Amino acid sequence: MEHLLIVDDNEDVLTQLKWGLASEAYTLHLASRVDEALEIFRKTCPGVVTLDLGLPPHVDSSEEGFRALAEMLKINPSAKIIVVTGNDERENALQAIKLGAFDFFRKPIDLGELGVIIRRAFHLHSIEQESAVQRDEAAGEVRDNCGIVGACAAMRGVLNLIGKVAASDVPILVSGESGTGKELVARAIHAKSLRKKGAMVCINCGAIPDNLIESELFGHEKGAFTGAVSTVQGKVEYASGGTLFLDEIAELPVNLQVKLLRFLQEMVIQRVGGRKDIAVNVRIIAATNVDIAAAIAGGSFREDLYYRIGVVNIHLPPLREREGDVRILAEYFLDRITKDLGKNLAGFTPEALACLETYNWPGNIRELENKLRRAVLLADSTLITADELGFGDNGKALDGFSLADKTLKEARAMVEKKMILAALAKHEGNIVKASEALGISRPTMYDLLKKHEIEN
Repeated sequence: MEHLLIVDDNEDVLTQLKWGLASEAYTLHLASRVDEALEIFRKTCPGVVTLDLGLPPHVDSSEEGFRALAEMLKINPSAKIIVVTGNDERENALQAIKLGAFDFFRKPIDLGELGVIIRRAFHLHSIEQESAVQRDEAAGEVRDNCGIVGACAAMRGVLNLIGKVAASDVPILVSGESGTGKELVARAIHAKSLRKKGAMVCINCGAIPDNLIESELFGHEKGAFTGAVSTVQGKVEYASGGTLFLDEIAELPVNLQVKLLRFLQEMVIQRVGGRKDIAVNVRIIAATNVDIAAAIAGGSFREDLYYRIGVVNIHLPPLREREGDVRILAEYFLDRITKDLGKNLAGFTPEALACLETYNWPGNIRELENKLRRAVLLADSTLITADELGFGDNGKALDGFSLADKTLKEARAMVEKKMILAALAKHEGNIVKASEALGISRPTMYDLLKKHEIEN
């Protein structure tokens, strides 16, 4: 049975509520002072509290009421606290809401109206408790799935495929937009493989200058070039016995693709400046956010290399196509980030949830995580708002872009275009900086500019 705590220094009010709420399915607790209320709160952990702000010894101010509110939310951020105020205390009531109170009610008390508010509070508390249980279950699944979170059909298919291919040594190609979690999939495959005790070595093929990438991959001998003062092993050698993850492999220069293909065929390498063949035992997982078929057709990627690295293809869907996963991911990140930052937050306002679920997420999971971290840092109460998530005006409009009467697809496109325009304006048309601000890659930004017919 749910517990309801009534905190008021007026004996007549306590008696009125005690008898008026006796027929409800609650275990009722009464308190007239803050310390007494906090003791009951700690022992019974009530789901809902009605709290008078004017409590002794400072009955003419809200000092004690605010102290009780702060302490209760510190003990249990998910408790729904309904503040009871006088008719002339609207500012105090609004301040209490800002500090995390669920709702407020003005005296004199109307039992019918207060009863409705209490039942609504219990209903929301119950939903949040069920959601917390689901988050705990999801956390267990996350541990089992090496950090991959998702319940949609596409992600269940991805997890199933990971389980099937992990134990073998076949090369894997993971594809998907920037920010969809390709490296996480690679780490999950490695962790479930027979090579898990070996190293997983990652190299971003698009982040290393062309003149250095061969040395980075295969190493070099002393004196191979100016500045090569000693022999250095490459990433391929370091990964021997484990897994080599080649991220953004489509960015690899064509001349290096030939050497990588030779290595994959023979499993031997030569360091830059060397002539000795070095045998290497490594499993290859590659990833790309570009259309490989188009890259092959355009001559920027070798078809024979594709057949070597893509024995098994795992495609990660963009977040906008993962029905139901945005909320699951948002709650997962909220739980993790609040623990990292030592903050107590209970969840999201309805407006914030609506924005999360209708936004198009051009930056995918990476963008979602970044928005959540920002929101947790900015949060003023126990519930994160749409404004704290960066959606503006509680998600109802963005500088004249009304979301009212829009379909889900239209709303997503509208918000996406607005954020792209805002980022470009802020960074004076600099594509690189605007892309970084939005948490997306340059190729994704160019695709979005074309999609929304934005000239830059």
